[in-house]
Amino acid sequence: MNRLADATSPYLLQHADNPVDWWPWCAEAFAEAKRRDVPVIISVGYAACHWCHVMAHESFENEQVGALMNDDFVSIKVDREERPDVDAVYMTATQAMTGQGGWPMTVFATPDGTPFFCGTYFPRPNFVRLLQSVATAWRDQRDAVITQGAAVVEAVGGAQAVGGPTAPLDAALLDAAAEQLGREYDEVNGGFGGAPKFPPHMNLLFLLRHHQRTGSARSLEVARHTCEAMARGGIYDQLAGGFARYSVDAHWTVPHFEKMLYDNALLLRTYTQLWRLTGDPLAARVAAETAAFMIDDLGTPEGGLASALDADTEGVEGLTYSWTPAQLVEALGEDDGRFAADLFAVTEQGTFAPHSASAPQDGAPDGRRGVEHGTSVLRLARDVDDAAPEVAARWERIRARLREVRDTRPQPARDDKVVASWNGLAVTALVEHTALTGDPVTAAAAIRIGEVLAERHIVDGRLRRVSRAGVVGEPAGVLEDHGCVAEAFCALHQLTGEGRWLTLAGRLLDVALERFAAPGGGFYDTADDAERLVTRPADPTDNATPSGRSAIVAALVAYAALTGETRYREAAEAALSTVAPIVGRHARFTGYAATVGEALLSGPYEIAVVTDEPTGDPLVAAAHRHAPPGAVIVAGRPGQAGVPLLADRPMVDGRPTAYACRGFVCERPVTTVEDLVGQLGRR
Repeated sequence: MNRLADATSPYLLQHADNPVDWWPWCAEAFAEAKRRDVPVIISVGYAACHWCHVMAHESFENEQVGALMNDDFVSIKVDREERPDVDAVYMTATQAMTGQGGWPMTVFATPDGTPFFCGTYFPRPNFVRLLQSVATAWRDQRDAVITQGAAVVEAVGGAQAVGGPTAPLDAALLDAAAEQLGREYDEVNGGFGGAPKFPPHMNLLFLLRHHQRTGSARSLEVARHTCEAMARGGIYDQLAGGFARYSVDAHWTVPHFEKMLYDNALLLRTYTQLWRLTGDPLAARVAAETAAFMIDDLGTPEGGLASALDADTEGVEGLTYSWTPAQLVEALGEDDGRFAADLFAVTEQGTFAPHSASAPQDGAPDGRRGVEHGTSVLRLARDVDDAAPEVAARWERIRARLREVRDTRPQPARDDKVVASWNGLAVTALVEHTALTGDPVTAAAAIRIGEVLAERHIVDGRLRRVSRAGVVGEPAGVLEDHGCVAEAFCALHQLTGEGRWLTLAGRLLDVALERFAAPGGGFYDTADDAERLVTRPADPTDNATPSGRSAIVAALVAYAALTGETRYREAAEAALSTVAPIVGRHARFTGYAATVGEALLSGPYEIAVVTDEPTGDPLVAAAHRHAPPGAVIVAGRPGQAGVPLLADRPMVDGRPTAYACRGFVCERPVTTVEDLVGQLGRR
């Protein structure tokens, strides 16, 4: 009996009609395995995952495979976005056994959850042989299987251990991290490493803050060139905005087409900050378009943001987004069609090759349809942001028409569950963009998302990770949820001047300090009263999203600056000291930690503008434009309730007045933009 029909996860619902007797992750599934004395298959993936769809189509929808799984195993389906704790434990096991990881993840475990064989995608013939071999080994070589599982758990426990060396995350370490990123940087294409190439958003945020603190031209150039290369590449949707998950090549041309909320939230922050520091019109445009994509394409009726758009459309990756020269002419006419082909680098040869989707390293072509050879993903081959007005107008008209045509095509599915941490990242990004633009649309969206998180995701004082269609799910919030949402609430406090957001942030941080703290200043990723897994995860590295540790530190730093309560800053410094040794060795995997480290090194500044009209006040605008890295900024009436930074700070001579402080030591109050900018420049 398949038990997924009542799941809240769209990924689990995709498997509700499989001939596999799937269980959701639950104690009852493991009890059933013990009762039957059979091993467990733990299959982990997510709704927008191309190769998860492939394995489902090849194997999980197949009656023969379903029978093998049902006869000899208890099968559990896990949405890694809903249960990142489960995913983290078994991904570490998979990497320990195979040297690599990815999704779909396929784990064979004992009835107590101990993994003994792990892998990723298996073509159906390989998977059938594997099922038969594991079933035989369980019957005939049980002791060897259990011994191997114990060794895997020991390796996993070591990889996820807390404790270890600590060091202050000081200027020397941050400078060394920036230098290391500069050495590893792809001078030709931007970014880091080869194919597949992922947007290094957190590293770019760090480099932009490092440049602002030090004046490093190298840090700025790495960030600027990478941002431009990505924005001109096929990884960026040239018609509707928003970034795909990664590029299957080294030069950002052909994307893996899924669009994830967390990538776009972090990239919105990156392009916003690049624009703030340089005035780059391309960065300004991409930031605005990315914000619009998040609100328009990922917005849910309840006010949150959906998790992702699928990589596939009707089983074909890239179907919605690819074009031929003939299709451009058909949509635009002969002249504009040729102009668009040149502008967007659409050629007869095309940018796709057969099976251009990036398979896991142990994968093989899957037999599903791919986009036809000779089609192209749109890239921006010509400069439009500084083009003559008539060229820019033609480009906008062509984009609008192509978007209309594209909207008539089949569209990718949407994973519409609301993930707390990713929505928190989005709120912070939207608030930062609003601070520079004053855009009421992004401001309203940020507040709306915050309301969803506050009203639906906090249950009995504890944070839940997911909701869908307005119904909150059962999975408890992990550390990254508490950090990202608390940081978002701090951002909303700065945007609105309302004390309730700061109160909510403090409550989440208190839960984190009480329930997630580890000895020596670190943090576990799960609470002390959460479901007990094979090991308790505690990963300090930043990967696709900030680690739980980096996220909670960012929130602690912001909250301490906004309230003046030093114990939160002390907790942040202690946690960062556990990551500092990794920053010095592996800068690419500690981008968010280094970003927060830059904020602490700069103060962070606390800037309060006392004014009757915060919207449009030149002092407020100057504070946002010139603030040092990680500064907190509030504006409102003198003594405004619920805003500690406005307490006991009067206007000078009845004029709007700015108070700039660093580490709770304040400059003299000023009433002119020139004086405020001068104070913020003396660091």
